[in-house]
Amino acid sequence: VIVAARRQAELDALVAEIADADGIAIALAGDVRDEAYAKALVDLAVEKFGGLDIAFNNAGAVGLMGPIAELPLEGWRETLDTNLTSAFLGAKYQVPAMVERGGGSLIFTSTFVGHTVGMPGMTSYAASKAGLIGLTQVLAAEYGPKGVRVNALLPGGTDTPAATFKTPESRAFVEGLHALKRVAMPEEIARSALYLASDASSFTTGAALFADGGVSINRT
Repeated sequence: VIVAARRQAELDALVAEIADADGIAIALAGDVRDEAYAKALVDLAVEKFGGLDIAFNNAGAVGLMGPIAELPLEGWRETLDTNLTSAFLGAKYQVPAMVERGGGSLIFTSTFVGHTVGMPGMTSYAASKAGLIGLTQVLAAEYGPKGVRVNALLPGGTDTPAATFKTPESRAFVEGLHALKRVAMPEEIARSALYLASDASSFTTGAALFADGGVSINRT
C-alpha cells in the first residue's frame, strides 16, 4: 500500500504499524492539492506494486466557519482545494492507472453535511463535500464500462484528533445529533471503507454509503 499525508512523522508511524501487521507500506509525504504530488503517488504505486487497484481519497478539512457574508474568498478556496480539488487531482491519475489494470475501486470521503443536512456556518465545507457526490456519480458512469467502481463514503461524527468536539459539552452535543447517541470510532469508518474497496461491494458503484450513526435521519 502507498500511504500519503503531509507530515512525515505520522506516515512513519503508520508504515511501522502496517509492518507489524505483516503488511508492506511505502510512504510519500506531500500536499494532495499539488498535481505533481498526485501523479507521483500513482507512479509510485505502479513502480512498486505493478499497478493501482484501490484508491481511498480521504483528505479533508472543515475550514473556516461562519456566515457567508463574513467568509473570505481565500478561506473558501482553501477548503475547496483541500476537499474537492485534491480529489479531482487524485482521480485524474488514479483512474487511468485502474483502467490500465482492467478495473479498480475509487473511494471519496464525503459527508452528510450539504447532502442530507444543511448546517449553518459550514458553507465551504458543505459545498466542497457535496461536490464529491457529483464527482462520484459522473466518474462511476464514465468509467463503469471499463471496470472502475467509484463510491463515496459519508461518515458521521468520528473520534479523531481532528474532531471539532474538544470539551465534554461539545462532545455530548455532537453525540446527541446521532440516532445512536454516540460518535464513531475510526475503525468503524475504516470497515465501511474496506467494504467499498473490496469485492464484497463488486456490484456497487455511484453510491453514497452512509456510515453516520443515523445523524442524517435523526430528529430527536
